[in-house]
Amino acid sequence: MTQDVVAARYINDYRLELFFEDGKTGVVDFCKYIEKGGVFEKLKNLEYFKEFSINKELGILTWYDEVDVAPEVLYSEATGASLPEWFES
Repeated sequence: MTQDVVAARYINDYRLELFFEDGKTGVVDFCKYIEKGGVFEKLKNLEYFKEFSINKELGILTWYDEVDVAPEVLYSEATGASLPEWFES
């Protein structure tokens, strides 16, 4: 089951504390996404990075509805839970 992101809080650098619908929380460092480049290149700009929001309808963390990371991945990184079996990386 996918756990929606319900809130997020900027910590420092490229780290956010994420809050999920099941009450669990955790910190995710987005540096590895930025290093991948591509669509994540925009996140290098720290002011852009800080302008995240939660798309309540989809339960995802997003930047201007242009950049997002699958909530399953964020949940796994933030809480240490395994990715769902159906998830392909």
